[in-house]
Amino acid sequence: MGRIAVAAVVSLWVIPISVLVDRVVPDPYMDEIFHIPQAQRYCRRDFGTWDPMITTPPGLYYISLVYIASLFPSMWFAKFAPTMSSICSAATLRSTNAFVAVICSVLIYDLLIQLRPTLGEKKATIYAILLASYPLHWFFTFLYYTDVASLTAVLAMYLASLKRKYWLSAMLGALATMFRQTNIIWMFFIAANSAVSYAENLYGQDSVLQNKHKTMLEDNDLLSDNRSTPISSGLRKRRMHNSSSNSQQSVFERSKFSLHHPPAGFFDEILDVISKLWNMKWKVAIAFAPFVMVLLAFVTFVIWNGSIVLGAKEAHPVSPHFAQMLYFGLCCAAALGPVHFTQATCLYQSFRKNKIFYSFQILLALVIGFIAVFFFSIAHPYLLADNRHYPFYLWRKVIQVHWLMKYLLIPLYVYSWSFIISILGEHQRRIWVLSYVIATALVLVPAPLIEFRYYTIPFYFLILHSKIGETSNWLLIGSLYAVVNIFTMYLFLFRPFHWDHEPGTQRFIW
Repeated sequence: MGRIAVAAVVSLWVIPISVLVDRVVPDPYMDEIFHIPQAQRYCRRDFGTWDPMITTPPGLYYISLVYIASLFPSMWFAKFAPTMSSICSAATLRSTNAFVAVICSVLIYDLLIQLRPTLGEKKATIYAILLASYPLHWFFTFLYYTDVASLTAVLAMYLASLKRKYWLSAMLGALATMFRQTNIIWMFFIAANSAVSYAENLYGQDSVLQNKHKTMLEDNDLLSDNRSTPISSGLRKRRMHNSSSNSQQSVFERSKFSLHHPPAGFFDEILDVISKLWNMKWKVAIAFAPFVMVLLAFVTFVIWNGSIVLGAKEAHPVSPHFAQMLYFGLCCAAALGPVHFTQATCLYQSFRKNKIFYSFQILLALVIGFIAVFFFSIAHPYLLADNRHYPFYLWRKVIQVHWLMKYLLIPLYVYSWSFIISILGEHQRRIWVLSYVIATALVLVPAPLIEFRYYTIPFYFLILHSKIGETSNWLLIGSLYAVVNIFTMYLFLFRPFHWDHEPGTQRFIW
């Protein structure tokens, strides 16, 4: 019932707002001027023509073809459309994302149940609906962009991996890279963490079996030595059974302790993981071979293409944009605003317990933040010239309002990342948190353009693993998202403006 409830509630806003957007903005807008004509070429079976301004693979166009093909028989029978190409309008293509967004909300629900089995169906339903309203994801549900399908494919890949369906997960990973190339990083992140869990489970099972076998041998020795006392044999059997049970329980407890509470520090945890992966290397290699195949295919494509992007390569060069990580941290902290009071208290208490250690960490983080801002802060030409986006105003009105401001923001960046690592570290292993930070950096740092859409997938991994417990916090987060969504959609639909140097109506967008 939870999946049905989530899908029904999300549909209640997806359908009417999609209709409203199509009525007010019937023509392609912004990146849609590239995506919609390309999809329409595919509808006409013209697979040989490619717009050189499109940077992403054609995954969105293929699923649109499947979606439209499913609609065509009924529309043809009702005499609304004589051919498939006749229904490939902007509104129909946009509805692809509307349909996928509903699937995405159900995947979020399933992930919450999988990651937090004690949460309960009711809370999982509420949380999934609130997460489906995350502003960046919510807004692009109503336009023909790659973001919604990209997120959905990554979450589906992750869910399949959690259920140990690794072949299916790898295939979904290949599909995810067809929407956006950087999803190869998330596939590697998911596969790496799944491989660690897989190896540890195998190692734990082998340890239990070895202890069980050892106990059975000892019990057989006891039986052979005491066959002359049949009266006490039942007592011995009970003792042997209890000994076996206690042995298995102790092994389980040790495994659980090593999994969640590494006893001897972070480096020991890494060495422990490497050791288990090495001991189980052949089994792990066989189980995760599908991911390797996808990775090799992707590397082959990049070598053949000469770049990770398809078109407009000169506008999207790989750049050391380390300041992007700082902006991401601040955006995530803002998106989880209601949680700050509780988490700030925890951070302060940790600081009081070990002032010297945490003071050194803060100082180091401030130095790293200064280096990132001073040497690796990039102002992309698109950012400076386009006033139709939030980043334009944040850059002009906040970061660049005074030459000192970008440095004054560094403590806020440091706090934001302390907040992120703190809420993840409460429930996730340190090696998982490290892999998350590395994956996020590999996705964001090479991108020279400040684009909040790039933050969507790492944000969902963050919030799904943060385990925010209080329902009041979730409701406050949902209220915050609702206000931002209403404000942004109002600006987009009802506050158009014009440029002197370019004809047509301009609209504000994320």
